[in-house]
Amino acid sequence: MLGEKNVRNLRRLKRRLSARSAQPAKPAKPTGLDAISGDLNKLAQHFKTDKWGIHRYTQHYQRHLGHLRNESFNLLEIGIGGYNRAGQGGASLRMWKQFFPKAQIFGMDIQDKSFVDEDRITTFIGDQSDPSSLNSIVDKIGELDVIIDDGSHRSPHVLTTFATLFPRLKDGGIYIVEDTQSSYWPEWQGSEDLDAAHTSMGMLKRLTDGLNYEEFVTENYQPTYTDLNVVGVHFYHNLVIIEKGRNAEGSNKRSALKQRYAKS
Repeated sequence: MLGEKNVRNLRRLKRRLSARSAQPAKPAKPTGLDAISGDLNKLAQHFKTDKWGIHRYTQHYQRHLGHLRNESFNLLEIGIGGYNRAGQGGASLRMWKQFFPKAQIFGMDIQDKSFVDEDRITTFIGDQSDPSSLNSIVDKIGELDVIIDDGSHRSPHVLTTFATLFPRLKDGGIYIVEDTQSSYWPEWQGSEDLDAAHTSMGMLKRLTDGLNYEEFVTENYQPTYTDLNVVGVHFYHNLVIIEKGRNAEGSNKRSALKQRYAKS
């Protein structure tokens, strides 16, 4: 009754429908925050942290922390933001939580920022100028993989925090110092002297010499803790990223400086 031509058309239609139903359904495209969760620049804008906009930090964070994206680890940020204004701060902690879906995010501030606390975000009251305060917080957290100093930006505080917390950072961990421009400002306990040893940039620049301590020809030089445990230092505008690891690659100085070492 349908006719041969219509029967053939119906068979073709049936085959097409069967083929389509056999194909796996395409996953739905992510929407909302999930759509930008892998882009730190966009996340910074969404959460309104100044790590992108006023500064240009998140592009560098993406490069140096991207390998941790789906890892379980602990991140501590010193300085939660908002100063002493009630209910203000926590933007970057929320950004880190979204970017690192398996990480535990910790924040420390001299002000009470407990309103920021939620699943995978924990805050502490602490003073970065006080080693005992810093150590007590790390004792509660345990192993640290990433430390970010976005605290007072005063050089004495930056130096104290680094000297206290860098030894407690995991091997293979990353230590970051933000807003190093204050190192050049006497009004912020910095110095106009570019070679000033007491500033945060003075300390950070010395780390680059320490990377090469095995090449020093000073007799009986005793390498420092950072000499032995810093394997990379990356300088960006107002941002320094330090990689921790065992710095012991060796040296060819004895073969290159045969006359100096002929009697050794």
